[in-house]
Amino acid sequence: MEDIKNILAINFGGIGDEIFFLPALISLKKEFPNSKITLALEPRSKSVKDLTDIIDNLFLVDIKGKNKYLELLKLVYLARNGNFDIAISSGGNKFISILLWLTGIKKRYGYDTGALSQKLLTKAVKLNKNQYACAMYHDLVTPLTDYKTELPEVNIIPQSKRPETVLIHPGVSKMSIQKGCIKTIRADIWAKTVDLLVAKGKHVILAGGPDDRKCIETILNTVTCKNSENFENYYGKTRSMKDLGELISSSEKFLCSDSAPLHVAVALKTKTYVIFGPTDDKRLIPQSENVIAIKASDNCPLKPCLWERRLTTCENLNCLKITAEEIVSKVLE
Repeated sequence: MEDIKNILAINFGGIGDEIFFLPALISLKKEFPNSKITLALEPRSKSVKDLTDIIDNLFLVDIKGKNKYLELLKLVYLARNGNFDIAISSGGNKFISILLWLTGIKKRYGYDTGALSQKLLTKAVKLNKNQYACAMYHDLVTPLTDYKTELPEVNIIPQSKRPETVLIHPGVSKMSIQKGCIKTIRADIWAKTVDLLVAKGKHVILAGGPDDRKCIETILNTVTCKNSENFENYYGKTRSMKDLGELISSSEKFLCSDSAPLHVAVALKTKTYVIFGPTDDKRLIPQSENVIAIKASDNCPLKPCLWERRLTTCENLNCLKITAEEIVSKVLE
């Protein structure tokens, strides 16, 4: 086995993207068990380290800030002085191959973006977006290992399941909302969903993070079951993604939006139901009976449109006109 001591992995994006990236890192660790893995990522996603023991170190690179190019130069400096044996980077931007070349790391792996990437990279890997995102990222390490890790794995101790519980996490990141990317149903529909599930005898737990405050407040002001013994407001009680993961693990079923908690639930193998609108469920969840996409029957010819056909969602949002009755029917199947 080749003596690989230090691996630099670069993956910019939200916390969900970092969870998608974990299977690739896990396979690398299996191939090179004595290596240390450093992950370069955006500061907003640093909590991924709380979910895994695979990552030994983080380089925080704020590419969304005012000093994007200074941050990238900082990354190059850290990489050149880190004694790395291998560099791996996701991203379909043609600049990635130049960035990796500038690090001076001998072995460099990224996606094939044309002649320049083929010249500057040790191996330019074909980018196949038409598959589950974990598999897309894992393609980057296929030149290095025969190990294939299908799903994310997280460092959360499995909890005993609470019978008849449905954990609901309705929110999406504030950044996606600010960008005009609406990916979930209205708060009043979530509230009606809560009421219907409680009426059906389920114990409903409502959770969310700081970005979800407005949505949670609307739900709490709308539900009629607020004082029921079968309703539990858990908002503000999960202080980290790991705390949320333990709550997901203890729940019989999990109902959420297309957001980072979904991918934690996939890793924990909790039965999960996901609201999908403008994004592509085939790329964002594994093909599994354990993860169910809930979608509107809107027959929009452009769906899924977000990111592939447009950078913001449309005004009609017919793809998110899903009723509470339809959601509850799926969850109770």
